Amino acid sequence: MTESASNEPKAPGGLRALVTKHPTAFTVTVAAIVFALLAGVAVFAGISVGSANSAVDLTPDEVTVEKRSQPDAIPGAIAVRTCSVEGLATVATFPSLVGVVTEVATGNVLWSRSADTAASPAHIVTALTGAAALQALGADTRISTKVVDGSTAGSIVLVGGGDPTLATTSASYYRDAPQISELASEAMTRYEELHPGVPITQIVLDSTLWNSGDAWDSNWPERERTGGYHSYVTALMINGDRADPTIAISPRGTDPVKSAGEAFAQAAGLPAVAFTTGAAVGSTVLAEVKSQPVSVLVEQMLNSGDDSIAEALARLVSKKLGENGSASSLAQTIPSALVDAGLTDAGSITIADGSGLSPKNQVSPLFIASFMAKGASGTGAIGAAFSMLPIGGTSGDLYNRFEGDAAAASGKVAAKSGWTYQEHSLGGVVNTEDGNELAFAFYAIGEGISGDARAALDNLVAGVYACGNNLSNY
Repeated sequence: MTESASNEPKAPGGLRALVTKHPTAFTVTVAAIVFALLAGVAVFAGISVGSANSAVDLTPDEVTVEKRSQPDAIPGAIAVRTCSVEGLATVATFPSLVGVVTEVATGNVLWSRSADTAASPAHIVTALTGAAALQALGADTRISTKVVDGSTAGSIVLVGGGDPTLATTSASYYRDAPQISELASEAMTRYEELHPGVPITQIVLDSTLWNSGDAWDSNWPERERTGGYHSYVTALMINGDRADPTIAISPRGTDPVKSAGEAFAQAAGLPAVAFTTGAAVGSTVLAEVKSQPVSVLVEQMLNSGDDSIAEALARLVSKKLGENGSASSLAQTIPSALVDAGLTDAGSITIADGSGLSPKNQVSPLFIASFMAKGASGTGAIGAAFSMLPIGGTSGDLYNRFEGDAAAASGKVAAKSGWTYQEHSLGGVVNTEDGNELAFAFYAIGEGISGDARAALDNLVAGVYACGNNLSNY
């Protein structure tokens, strides 16, 4: 090897050699690395700052979350009722049917057909009359018939107090009724003490407690009187003005006041006496007899459907509440007495008479059911009236009902029935097969409705008895 070759400078090696050989590429690469490092630092710093800010912004005290409203209580399950009486309610026997079934304990409506619509309930009205009488007159009140000394010698006054049960025989249809023979005997004895030797030549008949001209509602069919169901409404009468005083259905007369006077004269042994009408002006009472207590009269009325008692009691309620005893006053006085008895919505009903014979009585099925439910669960006048209702298949005018297909409900139904020539109705309470008490009111309405509607109503109530609390409204 020559000396000149060994002294030549050597090229640098490693990184330095690379930079020397590629200076521009090296510079770009370093710049990229630096930029990447700076960007990474910036991102890291941003995350840190963001995390710190998030920690500040989302503290529990400053987070607002919209809450959904919650019910105060979770409602209980609603039973699905599946037992239907629809087939029993839509029979051809019913030209039209309105009615309702409610729970006695809660008032909940289980079945309804125009339940709020006012309609004629027929003789179910007597249950309202009975409760009104017990409330206004008092259960222990007795109705007096008196004989008063006349204003001139030889005259006496027979004063009617509104008792239709005054009887001419101890075999009277009205149980334990006061006897006109007793009244006449006592009156004659006392008169002879006061007027010895002065014969009685005149008897004044006083039926002015209410206007005798207001004795018959033009909406009542005359056949009700001639057929033996309904008498004229006068304050003085005997035997409910029956031709036969011993039976329920007997033709009634056209002048109850005169008939009472003639019966008194016969009992007093005064065959030739003259009769006049007017009001007593004297105050000397010669004799007095009293009816059975109002509670007994109400029971007789409800069990036999006696229209004469019903109308008399209604007029006496009117007098007791300060009215004149007219038929027109009943629209105010009967509801008023029922309000006093605890039926606060009684002002919504329309009452035209005491018996329910008038189609102008307008009472919704729901009101009747409410009345019956209150009677079944309460005391007072309404409870007392309810306790006197006939029992299906057992007593009163329901004793021969709830037979055949309806026999299962016999003895389980306390109710008042109604019947006119355009309606059959039934309202009361049934003790159901599953141990519940359900109040009901059904009106089957249609001109000339068949008597078969009674059995159809019984079948419908028997269906309610079988369904009980599972009764469906469909």
